[in-house]
Amino acid sequence: MTVESVRPAAPQTSELPVPPLAGGGVPGLGHGWKLVRDPLGFLAQLRDHGEVVRLKLGPKTVYAVTTPALSGAVGLSPDYELGGPLWESLEGLLGKNGVATANGPMHRRQRRTIQPAFRADVIPAYASVMEEEARDFADRLGSGAVIDCTSESYRVAVRVAARCLLRGRFMDERAERLSVALSTVFHGMYRRMVIPAGPLYRLPLPANREFDRALADLHLLVDEIVAERRASGQKPDDLLTALLEARDGDGDPISEQEIHDQVIAILTPGGETIASTIMWILHVLAAHPEQADAVRREVESVVGDRPVAFADVRRLSHTNNVIVETMRLNPAVWILTRRTVTETDLGGYRIPAGADIVYSPYAIQHDPRTYEEHQEFNPDRWLPERAKELPKYAMAPFSVGNRKCPGDHFSMAQLSLITATVASAKWRLEQAPGSAPAARIGITLRPDRLLVRAVPR
Repeated sequence: MTVESVRPAAPQTSELPVPPLAGGGVPGLGHGWKLVRDPLGFLAQLRDHGEVVRLKLGPKTVYAVTTPALSGAVGLSPDYELGGPLWESLEGLLGKNGVATANGPMHRRQRRTIQPAFRADVIPAYASVMEEEARDFADRLGSGAVIDCTSESYRVAVRVAARCLLRGRFMDERAERLSVALSTVFHGMYRRMVIPAGPLYRLPLPANREFDRALADLHLLVDEIVAERRASGQKPDDLLTALLEARDGDGDPISEQEIHDQVIAILTPGGETIASTIMWILHVLAAHPEQADAVRREVESVVGDRPVAFADVRRLSHTNNVIVETMRLNPAVWILTRRTVTETDLGGYRIPAGADIVYSPYAIQHDPRTYEEHQEFNPDRWLPERAKELPKYAMAPFSVGNRKCPGDHFSMAQLSLITATVASAKWRLEQAPGSAPAARIGITLRPDRLLVRAVPR
């Protein structure tokens, strides 16, 4: 099925059927209860009921897309814009004026502002920071102590983003504040997405107070970063300078709120998704020592005895395949939502204007119709001769269309350096007692509690 066949030039939607309703709804909550109790399992089985199915989240009707072709169609078609329960739940964190949540002309202008920081010819300028942070990260892991991968993964992800894109001295204390706050906020926002009980979340309950404190700390942290840059009078060639000097469509400076929301969009979604991916990579290196050894051998064949450098990344093909397979099995961004701009034809079904669309990269990437031995960790499935046989959009870790992550090359370079540096150390990782690496479901997907310890090879 092609994108063109999904969206005819002149669709006659009035006579099309509505998608089937998924079974298992609970009165009052609809399918929200299943999305809280077992979201991954629930979404993974929806394709058995059709390519498009209806869900009930409280009083709302949501349309779930279950195939690679249709998820690609939703990502590429102008009939759909950013919206739906995921983004509504994130507005309290990301605001409405940042590149992560804006639509239309504002979104296009904002992408033009930030895109230069992620151009392929600019990314090598970040090499020294990425190399230094990867080595420091490996040194902390290699101390011999039991390491909590959550805090350390957030720390390295946020430090790389801040030092490369904001050019500020981002102290460990702030990174710790951000990592703790992000964990609390993103977990709470997922519950607000699947169980839209607004008044309940305003009650002075302990969980609500914890959520509110964490959200306030995130916004305070961003205000501190912007205020310190203004006070310094410095204008380094970085993303924050570009934001402080950006102009809106009328040629006036962009608002303080937009600057704030843009910095939030740089630090928080990127920090959260990259940190979650780093945690899963560390889990793979500990749980699959044969893969850690394969990465180490590849690194040694490329760099010899010297430390891994940014310039080596392109030659580390198996390392890259390990990262991609890690993201396939445990995608940080495991659920996405969109909203229809107009009544449309999606997979032969009529979807009304203003409808919420949901699709799960996790479910698509675990579909046995697409992937042989879909639950097995196998980096060789990404060898060029095998990967080309996969359906289009069966693997899109950085999304597609105008919502494609502008920092995809930046992120892959960072992940490759970290993976290669850790795997080529003189020690190996093993899980420590008390580790609980099962998936923790929130806005992102990450290990619940991953504890590792470095041991001699």
